[in-house]
Amino acid sequence: MAYVSSIEKIGIEKGMQQGMQQGMQQGEAVALQKLLSRRFGVVPAEVVNQISAASAEQIDAWLDRVLDAPSLDAMFKPTQH
Repeated sequence: MAYVSSIEKIGIEKGMQQGMQQGMQQGEAVALQKLLSRRFGVVPAEVVNQISAASAEQIDAWLDRVLDAPSLDAMFKPTQH
């Protein structure tokens, strides 16, 4: 039987959480790309790259905008508060 220390358990749990977060973020990025494609047509490679490099918070903000944005360009302009 293998012995796993509490530090190792914490490391494993932390790694699993990070993996789940990355998976969720990738899923949201794919969903955003699909929505953009349905709404605006072909999504340019630059936009796909921008989505791929974005934080989870940024992707979430874009998901909130996708139904109301008048154009693909408007989706990615910074919002002014």
